[in-house]
Amino acid sequence: MITYQKTDDLSASAKITYLNMRPYYERYSVDWDCEKIEQQIHDLVNFDILLNGEIVGAIRLAFDNDGCYIRDLQVSEQFQSKGIGALALAECERLAIDSGVNTLRLRVFKISPAFHLYKRVGFVVDHSDDRFYNMSRTIANK
Repeated sequence: MITYQKTDDLSASAKITYLNMRPYYERYSVDWDCEKIEQQIHDLVNFDILLNGEIVGAIRLAFDNDGCYIRDLQVSEQFQSKGIGALALAECERLAIDSGVNTLRLRVFKISPAFHLYKRVGFVVDHSDDRFYNMSRTIANK
């Protein structure tokens, strides 16, 4: 069963991001480490993704007048391709609706397989550059 909880340990959460993103950082010569990630996520709304009580990923959100920005959605490699990312996106939508916003936004590396998940659940590319797609999806407030 997938559940979510507010992140208590930002250091451990940053490590999940670092381990998942390290190939991208290396490919694009991005100078990031766990400490820098932890500094960046400190002021975000951070949730752990749990599978049967075990932390298997992280969600990081930022809210503004333009909607909910999914700053990070990570699922540990051994738990990928099991539907957890799609469920986490549904949780992001629920949190956005609860906050009264009607747009989800995110940025994804063009070479990331997560791009296909985002397209499948209705995100569209708003614009792109040499590395990233900037995507959004309108959601209905209930």
